[in-house]
Amino acid sequence: MAKLQENRYGKSRVRLARVRRHAAGNDFQEWTVEVLLRGDFASCFSDGDNSKILPTDTMKNTVYSVARDSEARCMEDFAKELTEFLLRRNPQVSEADVSVSQKDWEHIHIQGEPHPTTFVQSSNERQTTSVVRRQNGELRIVSGLENLVIMKTADSAFAGYIKDALTTLPESTDRLFGTAVRARWTYGKAGADFPLLRSEIRDALLTVFATHKSESVQHTLYAMAQSVLQSAREVADIELRMPNLHCLLVDLSRFGQDNPNEIFMPIDEPHGYIEARISREG
Repeated sequence: MAKLQENRYGKSRVRLARVRRHAAGNDFQEWTVEVLLRGDFASCFSDGDNSKILPTDTMKNTVYSVARDSEARCMEDFAKELTEFLLRRNPQVSEADVSVSQKDWEHIHIQGEPHPTTFVQSSNERQTTSVVRRQNGELRIVSGLENLVIMKTADSAFAGYIKDALTTLPESTDRLFGTAVRARWTYGKAGADFPLLRSEIRDALLTVFATHKSESVQHTLYAMAQSVLQSAREVADIELRMPNLHCLLVDLSRFGQDNPNEIFMPIDEPHGYIEARISREG
């Protein structure tokens, strides 16, 4: 006898571009939205009864309809609106989970001034959020960023590690340190100035990465997380993933040349992989 344990379903990769027009110019946002619902859907699986199923195509349309009337300035507030809309209209749904990722667009600068209606996509970095709410329950908001690619060329070392018969890596007191940061932080409350906090958290991450005298990726990761928890009291915990994107020193001696730590070969694979979640004590 089979028994359905857990299930959820929804619509993924709903792409949304939004222009907010005002007298001084336009704002442009590009989001990718995912909607996932949990609830009383067992009869659909066991009996083919779709009477409690909201079509995923309707979820797609809901994203656009809610966006049209939304006053949200940021993706956290939009995701909150969308979860509330879905729960209000679908009592068979016990929990709505809305995730949004954002491509960053910035105003193009012409002769030093931002052009009011023209934009440039500056990097592959993405801003993210996930908002989960149960019927008559509290919101849980986890925001973050992905693919923040950064590099430092000084104050990075790796030495004193285990060495055995299979170790070939030489110790280094002056190596390149490159990574593509993924950060996810949990807000302790549902209401906050999310754009301001996101900017402050990103600045804290970058400042510590640049100024920290690193003994390892783990050492710097922990310092970055500490800084976020100290500067953003609204954050309950933060998870950082920092793959070590290696740049290998090229041996030029066979060409009769020296290499005073200046010529490297970047490699993508394989790479070191470090992640940790750091929370407040107590």
